[in-house]
Amino acid sequence: MRNRSESLIYHLMLLPGMLVLFLFSIIPMAGIVIAFQKFVPAKGVLHSAWVGMDNLAFMFQIPDSRQVFLNTIIIAAMKVVAGLAVPIIFALVLNELRSSWFKRTIQTIVYIPHFISWVILAGIITNLFSLDGIVNQLLSLFGVDPVMFLASNFWFRPILIGTDVWKEFGFGTIVYLAAIAGINPNLYEAAVIDGAGRFKQLMYITLPGVVPTIILLSTLSLGNILNAGFDQIFNLYNPLVYESSDIVDTYVFRVGLVEMQYGLATAVGLLKSIVAFLLIIISYMLARKLSNYRIF
Repeated sequence: MRNRSESLIYHLMLLPGMLVLFLFSIIPMAGIVIAFQKFVPAKGVLHSAWVGMDNLAFMFQIPDSRQVFLNTIIIAAMKVVAGLAVPIIFALVLNELRSSWFKRTIQTIVYIPHFISWVILAGIITNLFSLDGIVNQLLSLFGVDPVMFLASNFWFRPILIGTDVWKEFGFGTIVYLAAIAGINPNLYEAAVIDGAGRFKQLMYITLPGVVPTIILLSTLSLGNILNAGFDQIFNLYNPLVYESSDIVDTYVFRVGLVEMQYGLATAVGLLKSIVAFLLIIISYMLARKLSNYRIF
């Protein structure tokens, strides 16, 4: 009876979150039917003309949609790779610091950007990379002409990747530091007795100790391969860089709410959701096989 009572308390704690999920995620899924309609807001979902698969067929015919999916995959893949590599390297370096107060100070400083909204950061980044910003002022000291970084298809993607990594790598470092803290300290003591230096301890104890965590996070990140970061891109991009930065989420926003092509926008979003769902299933299967990670 006591176990049942505790279980009931935990389920009641979940109830508000489940209610929000049901109201804002499950019920709105009924709107998927718009992907198969020529939706007119005045007529509503029940009375709009049914067009079947025409929206999906039209989506593959227009060149914009192909470029959008390509941009999404490229940007998301680059973010996943950089977002995994940088926190791992930083965590290994930070773990080698012997001054605990200095280590805590650095760790606090680098994960603060995680809690700052992209709306605020976009304004800061825009000022930094504008024609008269700090970056161009520094380049002018070396005789380099001002560059329109945020209006260049060549520079915009590196700026996206770099700023995203800068914002998130400090928070991601916490996971790897926790994995490092879980390594048996007796292994280091035995390595010291055998004459292993700090570099060999890093290569043969620390790094192998965090490999399961690396594999787990790498496989789970596969499910986010189509989430290239709407908040960041929407607050930074402009029509001049649509060619290299327009992703599925920004495309759906622009086509659906700005151009009012509701059926096409819903069809694009539906296709993304289906692919993302399949990728999530694959990622959890890989995580279960490679790292013995399971939800149930």
